[in-house]
Amino acid sequence: MPFVVRHLHFNQDKSCFTCSMDDGFRVYNVEPLAEKCRIDADKVGSCSQAVMFYRSNLVAVVGGGLRPKFPQNVVRIWDDKFKKFVIEYCFNSNVLNVHLFRDKLIVALSRMVYVFSFPNKSEKLAEIETRPNPLGLCQVSPASDKQLMAIPGHKVGGLQLIDVTTVDKTGSSCPITINAHQTDVACIALNHQGTIVATASEKGTLIRLFDTMSRQKLVELRRGSDQAVLHCINFSKDSSYLCASSDKGTVHIFALKDTALNRRSAFAKAGKVGPFQQYTNSQWSFSNFTVPAECACMCAFGRGNSVIAICIDGTYHKYVFTADGTCSRQAYDVYLEIGDEVDF
Repeated sequence: MPFVVRHLHFNQDKSCFTCSMDDGFRVYNVEPLAEKCRIDADKVGSCSQAVMFYRSNLVAVVGGGLRPKFPQNVVRIWDDKFKKFVIEYCFNSNVLNVHLFRDKLIVALSRMVYVFSFPNKSEKLAEIETRPNPLGLCQVSPASDKQLMAIPGHKVGGLQLIDVTTVDKTGSSCPITINAHQTDVACIALNHQGTIVATASEKGTLIRLFDTMSRQKLVELRRGSDQAVLHCINFSKDSSYLCASSDKGTVHIFALKDTALNRRSAFAKAGKVGPFQQYTNSQWSFSNFTVPAECACMCAFGRGNSVIAICIDGTYHKYVFTADGTCSRQAYDVYLEIGDEVDF
């Protein structure tokens, strides 16, 4: 039976990614690509998620798939130094998403998000209610001075922004709310500094960027005109670019600082907007590529002007883009077939 990839996840600085499978989980270095850790199902069972704590020996694991050893309402922390689980968190419904950041562990359920101190003296700091959140949407900016969390709000298309650095002092934090879309939010991303939040709705045609302090919309980016499921949105570390991947296997790259690079509608260039103003005023990606298998993938910026795409079919792609929109594949591999060959 071929291995089934259940979940892919980049670590906080996008230098590693985890692959959760029916056969356990694996950890890979991104550049150069190398398998660094393989924990088989006899130890952890099949996994629905495995999330790294930066580049440390700690990995948050959630059961799931064909041969789960543990229920899906439990998060266990695997310590690869001691080759065993060292902490356990139990909830009253299935865990849909997990994030580990500096001194916090964040767990998203279908209608609740929990914040814990982590890894030392781990205890619950806060619980925040959301509207129905079947995707477990939750993102946190990795900046050390301010850890901003973005989760669905209480209304359709709404977003809550909460500074999780304050929840251990007050037990709660007054959220900033943004009305991002008219339909449910389906994908969220925060830049490294926590100053910009990007959202996409279940339609998947538009990506909207908002200032996290003023709540003002900064720009509207158009992925396409046909509906799609966005799996991933990521900022470059300096917020100069944004990449997004969908179920169509295409990764779009947008310019955020030099927005003149982005394409515009021919109608907008001619000054003819009329009833289609929302369509023509948005900016289109200046560069894109489609992975050969046209399957779902996670994307993130690599070294230089490059984007890494990790696909659920077990393939790895690295594309390099230029300001004129040219995009060419620089590297390709099948990460499920490689072994531990390069020093971590």
